[in-house]
Amino acid sequence: MTARPAVTAVIPTFRRPRLALRAVRSVVAQQYAGQVEVVVVADDGDPPALPLDVPPTRSLRVITNHRRPGLAGARNSGIEVASHDHVAFLDDDDYWLPGKLTAQMDLLDRSPDAALVGSAILADDGRRSHERLVPVDPVTHADLLRDRLAGLHSSSLLFRKEALTGAIGMVDEDIPGSYCEDWDLLLRASAVAPIPVVNRPLVRATWTGESYFLGRWEAYAAGLEYLVAKHPDLRRDARGHGAIAGKIAFSRAAAGDRRAAIRWASESLRRDPSQRRSWLAIAVALRLVSADRVVAIAQSRGKGI
Repeated sequence: MTARPAVTAVIPTFRRPRLALRAVRSVVAQQYAGQVEVVVVADDGDPPALPLDVPPTRSLRVITNHRRPGLAGARNSGIEVASHDHVAFLDDDDYWLPGKLTAQMDLLDRSPDAALVGSAILADDGRRSHERLVPVDPVTHADLLRDRLAGLHSSSLLFRKEALTGAIGMVDEDIPGSYCEDWDLLLRASAVAPIPVVNRPLVRATWTGESYFLGRWEAYAAGLEYLVAKHPDLRRDARGHGAIAGKIAFSRAAAGDRRAAIRWASESLRRDPSQRRSWLAIAVALRLVSADRVVAIAQSRGKGI
């Protein structure tokens, strides 16, 4: 096979060596005819032991996060030390499916103006997997203002490194709790150029109790509020604004902040009365149903809150 451009996979991890090892194995096992470097970034300063035989066309480095603690800083630490011109993200509780790198690098070759490419995912709720396709291709800035597009998961993203260090910029480390750092990055990237997608599942993403963000409702809400302030265009589209306000409302309700939940739910429903998430936020705020119960039902149907 003809040698292909080299790729660096950046895997942040926080005290989950078993999962990190599974993620690394999924990268090393890719049948891709190019050099692949794996950079595992320990966010707690304690590099995990990753016993693994790495073939000659693959390399593995484990470093510590030397930037701001959190997912965003860990991603940036990996980007900074990446040896190659293409950088892919992978969360430690997710893993790549066979053919991921080849399919995406083929698409990037055919898309000279694109700064990155994505793919669809399989969302694993702990009991079954749900195929999450991306409903548009390519993904435009307007698409991402209207909808986060959950199928376009952070673990599916493959970038030209020069875009991360140039036109798009690095991951925003100021976002509270690093929540929605990927949506922020996608919004900035899509403002530069549309994002092509391999619209079949190339990543298995964890939507279970092992997910780093699961249940961190304060971080959800603060991160989304930061995003709305940073990207005023998110208020431009009635449906998109209704959706993000509804997410904030639900997060505030789940965190026990009833007043803020009702305020955000009201703002959401003024823009888009069909936002079911906002009605659920009101029900949680009034203690008619628990947030955990709502999340469990949504995940069982392959959905997210």
